[in-house]
Amino acid sequence: MFQGTYTALITPFNRDGSVDYGCLRALVDQQAAAGIAGVCPVGTTGESPTLDYEEHAQVIRKTVEYAAGRMQVVAGTGANSTREAVELTRHAKEDGADATLQIAPYYNKPSPEGLYRHFAEVAEVGLPVLLYNAPGRTARDIPVPVLRRLAAHDAVKGIKEAAGDANRVNLIRAAIGDRLDILSGDDSLTLPMMAAGAKGVVSVASNVVPAEIVKMVNLALANDFAGALAVHTRLLNLFADLFIEVNPVPVKAAMAMAGTAEEVYRLPLCELLPEHRLQLERTLRELGIAQ
Repeated sequence: MFQGTYTALITPFNRDGSVDYGCLRALVDQQAAAGIAGVCPVGTTGESPTLDYEEHAQVIRKTVEYAAGRMQVVAGTGANSTREAVELTRHAKEDGADATLQIAPYYNKPSPEGLYRHFAEVAEVGLPVLLYNAPGRTARDIPVPVLRRLAAHDAVKGIKEAAGDANRVNLIRAAIGDRLDILSGDDSLTLPMMAAGAKGVVSVASNVVPAEIVKMVNLALANDFAGALAVHTRLLNLFADLFIEVNPVPVKAAMAMAGTAEEVYRLPLCELLPEHRLQLERTLRELGIAQ
């Protein structure tokens, strides 16, 4: 179900702060041209916390329209309210999304049993589920025993691992084998995770260099880890600089430098510190990306 490179797509804004759907279409076209396996709209990188409910649904709807079957659309429809996550997922299913990206509920810090019941209820909607483990964002890890239980559900197909720990791949595979497709949620850990059995990445960097991330992942899938390592090494500074401040601030700045999107955020996110901007610009120039 989940294999290859998936882009954690930004939500582009106009200068007045409204969603720039023309730019969104252009970005989806760019991803398709690069051979991306799928896009994940309205996740963390898509600034989901600052989109209102209708915008959230509309960005997913438009992404499905613009993708036009050329790639999977894995809609970010997670929430820390199970009722809201279910409702968002139903809308995404009705609008033609291929799957849902489901973050562990944040702030209210549910127990392992609460996590299981939350994801199981969302899975009952019938849209394939890509779980999303990002304890740095949610203050809650999804425990491996919970994953073992969820893997028995027909709709739960995979997990995006963004805990900063490549060993999670080993732990998950030891517990449940190949019953869940594992995708890296950290660009810098994609290669070690794939060496341990992950099938790809949900990438922030592929907003900026989609073709290079596709190349790296496809080489790893073909067991050409030497070739994949060469791409990984070339992009290491970019991987680091895209998290020099909180995501998605650096990636939007990088895209503005590359001329693919306006650098517009919604508060409480704001522009990079000047010293971080200089560092990012230097890295992009070294890669031949910055205008």
